[in-house]
Amino acid sequence: MAADLANSCGSKERARAAVAAWSELLPLVDQELVDLLTRVRDVASVALVSNGTTRLEQDLARQGIDSLAHTVVNTARIGVAKPDPRVYRIAAERVGATAERCLFIDDTEANVTAARDAGMAGLHYRDLDDLRMTLAQLLDW
Repeated sequence: MAADLANSCGSKERARAAVAAWSELLPLVDQELVDLLTRVRDVASVALVSNGTTRLEQDLARQGIDSLAHTVVNTARIGVAKPDPRVYRIAAERVGATAERCLFIDDTEANVTAARDAGMAGLHYRDLDDLRMTLAQLLDW
């Protein structure tokens, strides 16, 4: 039975090769968003909160954006994932702020709702213009 399962799923070598190939892919980076967050980083603390893998930090470095945030909250490393309220508390602690002084931005509405429930302001990210407008209001730009 184990041999049948191994044959139907492929070999360990094929699985390793598939993971290696996947790991080599670099997602497109939205340079306008990077530029905007760089401006924000100059006047406010920025935390990147991701339900990523243990390779997240390496992936950010490979893309040249590992210094974009003051801190990275990688849920693969802290043992809880968004939308667990502990994620938002940890992010606030890492930037030295109370939840009430934080704006959480995410493209998943459930994560934004959870951040609001944890005491943060929240923005459901849909496009760069909405984010620019929100930040302009908050940061008096």
